[in-house]
Amino acid sequence: MAFRHGCVIFFLKPSSRSLLTRTRWTYNYFNRCTSSTSFNPRFNLLGYLGQSRRKFSGVAEDAPIPTKYARGTSHCTIVDSLFDSVRQPDSDSVDATDLLDLVTKAGISFDDPRLSKFMENLQKLHGLTGKTLRHRVKSLMLDRETFKNVTQECVQMLLRVVTNDFCIPDFQGFSTVIEELFYSCQQNDTGKLASYIPQLTRVDPSLWGLSICTVDGQRLSLGDSTAHFTIQSSSKPLTYAMALTELGPEFVHQYVGYEPSGVAFNQIVLNHKHRPHNPLVNSGALAICSILQPHLNPSERFKYVENTFRQMAGGQTLGFNNAVFLSERATADRNFAIAYYMKENRCFPENTNLHELVDFYLQICSIEADCDALAVMGSTLANGGVNPLTGARLLDAAASRDTLSVMHSCGMYDYSGQFAFKIGLPSKSGVSGVIMVVVPDLMGLALFSPLIDHHGNSVRGVQFCQELVQRFIFHHYESHLHTDKKVDPRQAREAHRTDAITSLLFAAEGNDLATLRRSYISGVDLNSVDYDGRTGLHVAASSGALEAVKFFIEVGGVNPNPVDKWGHTPLSEATHFNHPAVVEYLQTVLEAAS
Repeated sequence: MAFRHGCVIFFLKPSSRSLLTRTRWTYNYFNRCTSSTSFNPRFNLLGYLGQSRRKFSGVAEDAPIPTKYARGTSHCTIVDSLFDSVRQPDSDSVDATDLLDLVTKAGISFDDPRLSKFMENLQKLHGLTGKTLRHRVKSLMLDRETFKNVTQECVQMLLRVVTNDFCIPDFQGFSTVIEELFYSCQQNDTGKLASYIPQLTRVDPSLWGLSICTVDGQRLSLGDSTAHFTIQSSSKPLTYAMALTELGPEFVHQYVGYEPSGVAFNQIVLNHKHRPHNPLVNSGALAICSILQPHLNPSERFKYVENTFRQMAGGQTLGFNNAVFLSERATADRNFAIAYYMKENRCFPENTNLHELVDFYLQICSIEADCDALAVMGSTLANGGVNPLTGARLLDAAASRDTLSVMHSCGMYDYSGQFAFKIGLPSKSGVSGVIMVVVPDLMGLALFSPLIDHHGNSVRGVQFCQELVQRFIFHHYESHLHTDKKVDPRQAREAHRTDAITSLLFAAEGNDLATLRRSYISGVDLNSVDYDGRTGLHVAASSGALEAVKFFIEVGGVNPNPVDKWGHTPLSEATHFNHPAVVEYLQTVLEAAS
C-alpha cells in the first residue's frame, strides 16, 4: 500500500476470519511483533493489557509495565499513557469534557457501573450531580496528578473508551441507522391489544420503545424505553437458562424437550415421550417452574427468580404488577387444565402443588421491566451468560447456547418458523407486546409495542426485526464474505488492515483520533514510514486533517519536518493541496523549533 498526494493504492487479501470469534487485530499484531523496530521505547501497552480484553481486573493501574513488555522506560504507567493520549495540546492537562464526550461517542452510559468511581470522583471534584455533570463540567481541567486520582479505579475501562475498543466501533453511525428504522416502524399502528388478559386491554396502544445493550455494554435507548410492562412469556427462556445452569441439561430434559410443537403455545398436548415439546410453550414453562428450587416456600421461590432476573439486568430495578397477576389468575383455566393433564402424565416431580405451581408461573409472567433492563438480560445471553455491565457470570455458557437454540426455533409462538427463516435471530415475544432479540456475541435488543398480531407478537417489533436484517448482516446464516449491500457494524474500518503502519496511515488520512490514540498507547512509533518514506504526518497534512496533525506533533512528538523519497515535507503537502489551517499551524511549529 502507498499513500501519495491524498491517493491510496492498496491490495487486500480476502478475510476468512470468523466475526463471531474475532480477536482484536491490534492485540494479535502487537503480540507477534514485540521485537519490531517500528515500536518506540515506551511500551507495548495493549500487548500487556490485551492478552484478553476481559482480563483487565488483575492489572494495577499505577504499576510499571513488566520488563517483558517494557521498551526502556519502566517507570511509565498505564495512567500516564492514557493521560498523554487525551491531554490538551497546549497544556499539560486534560479537559474532563473531552473524556465524557468520548464516553458518549462510544455508546457507554454515564451510569455504567464500570465507570461509577470515575463519575463519582468527577462529581466530588466539581460538586455536581450526575444529571448536570456533563453540561457544567466544561471548566474542569485535570492535571496529571488529579487525572490519576480521578481515573485510577476505572482506568482500564477508560482505556477502552479512549481507544474505542468495543464490539461496535462506529456506535454513533450504527445508532443513526437504528433510529431511522425505529421511527419508520412507529408509523405502523396496526394490530390489537391483547384481550385474553383483561388488564392488558388498558395499556396505552401508542407506546413504542427500544433498547440495545451490546456485549461490551454499549447502550442505546429510543422512544418509550423506560415504560414498564409485564415480561410475560419473554421470561421463559430466562427460567430455562437458570434451570440448565443449576441442574444441568440431562436432568432438565427429563422434564421438557427442545423441539417446536407445531401447535399453539397453550395447547393441551405433549410429545411422544409424554413431555412438553419445549420450555417456551406454557406446558414447558410449567415444567421448568416445577424444578426451580422446589424446596423453597412460594415467597422465597419468587424472590429467588426475581433476584436472578435483577442480576441479569445489571442491577436495574424490576417491579411486580399485582393487578396483572390477579387478572391472569382469574382467567387461568387453560393453564390449570394443562397442569392437570401434565400431572396425569407424571410430568412434575412428586408432591408438586399445582395451585402453587400455576401461581408461581403467573407471578414470573407478571414481573415488570422496561426495555433498558430487558436489553441487558438479552445481552447476558448474547455474552455467554456473563453480564456485560457487572462482569458477573450468571449462566453457564452451554446453558446460554442451548437457550438461544430453543429461542431460534420456538420463540415467536406460531410465527417461530417464519421468523427463524426470514430474520434468523434467537427471539422471544410476550403478549404484552415485548420482544427480546439476541444477536449472539454482539447484543441484546428489547422492543416494546402493545399492539400485537394474531400470533401474539408485537407488530412493530416484528417489522423492526425484518428491517434490521435488511440493513445489517445479522441473520444467523448470512454470508459475511458475499454480502455487499448490508453493513456489518462489528467490522472496524481497519479490520482488514493487519499492518500497524497501514492502520496508522489510514487513521491519519481519515482524521481518526481514536485509532491514533490506540496506536500511540500500543507503542507504535508515530514516525513510522511506508516504502516511499511517507509518515503519518505527511498523510494527515496532505488530507487537511488538522486534528491528526496536532496529535502527531503535540502528543506523539514526531519530527515536524520529515522528507519522503520525493523530497516532500508535511508543510509542502499541505501547501500543495491548499489546506491553509494546516499550513499555518506547521509554519508556527517549524518557526518555534528553529
